[in-house]
Amino acid sequence: MPHDPQQPDAKLDHYVRLLSEAEAIRGVSLGQDAWRRLRRNWVAMVSLVFLVLLGLSALLAPLLPLQSPIRQDLAERRFQPPGADGPALELAETSGGAFEEEIRALFGERTWIDRRLIRGRIALFGQWTVPSLCGTDDLGRDLLARLVWGARVSLMVGLVATLVSLVIGVSYGATAGYLGGRADNLMMRLVDVLYSIPFIFVVIFLITILDDPAIKTRLQSLGINKIMIFYAVIGAIYWLTMARVVRGQVISLKQDQFIEAARTIGASRAGIIFRHLVPNLLSIAIVYLTLTIPSVMLFEAFLSFLGLGVDPPDVSWGILAADGLQVITPVKVYWWLVVFPGLALALTLLALNFLGDGLRDALDPRMKNR
Repeated sequence: MPHDPQQPDAKLDHYVRLLSEAEAIRGVSLGQDAWRRLRRNWVAMVSLVFLVLLGLSALLAPLLPLQSPIRQDLAERRFQPPGADGPALELAETSGGAFEEEIRALFGERTWIDRRLIRGRIALFGQWTVPSLCGTDDLGRDLLARLVWGARVSLMVGLVATLVSLVIGVSYGATAGYLGGRADNLMMRLVDVLYSIPFIFVVIFLITILDDPAIKTRLQSLGINKIMIFYAVIGAIYWLTMARVVRGQVISLKQDQFIEAARTIGASRAGIIFRHLVPNLLSIAIVYLTLTIPSVMLFEAFLSFLGLGVDPPDVSWGILAADGLQVITPVKVYWWLVVFPGLALALTLLALNFLGDGLRDALDPRMKNR
């Protein structure tokens, strides 16, 4: 058979053409595909925008031209309906101890970051404040300012407590699922036992103990306040479901080839769990985060409603709802004291649930082509 000198060149041209065609096809990563599908869900996107704006307003509350959330005026501003004009801030740019005293009188004890933001607010808006668009309460305090400042506590409780439960649940569930055998059986029986405990009574008991003046003084001397323990306690009771979910996923993943490859090269158990298995559970963790924050916020609101939440002058949406119900009587109904705190809490919980549903669908690989 005669040799064709053109054959190698033909093969080379064929491979070059295949390479150019392959380069023209742009792959899509899992993150890009998830974001593309999330953008198609307009309800989830509206919820995301709402939550971002809410978080920014809570974070930058000292910079916004709001009224004082704690200043009282029983003589002239008690139970004013929504839309009433607000008083000037009566806080001038000063220096030294005088400025600190003014901030403490109008905003309570604040961090140095908040004080810097308040200085920036004075430079931008002077003494002008937003009118009382949500009315005032029984002590003449502006409800809009209290809602924005209260969002800080409510959102922080939900976020921090959920992160605490996420760390505990993922670590515990991944360890149990990977170890298997007796260790897995023992660890999950402990979860079953904890499930049977009515944690609401445990939380109420712990918070009641923390309210003891001697214990509170001791904790403050150590730099630990009630809110920090409040975050940790609530977060420590929401990890059980996450541990079960993660355990099941790890059991299905630990026999895959990439885990066998990690074992072959001598990776430790901790390295396999936290460097190879846990990153593959990121989608589950994100969805769990968005679906658990509403539960934690609702639980904090319930405790604040019972008077077991954060202490004044700190404020949360649960405290605002409780204050509103206390002043409602058959003779006179101050509706704005209940409607606006309840509406803020309800909209936030709905947005978090809608966003969680959207993320669950977007991160599900089985729905990639839908």
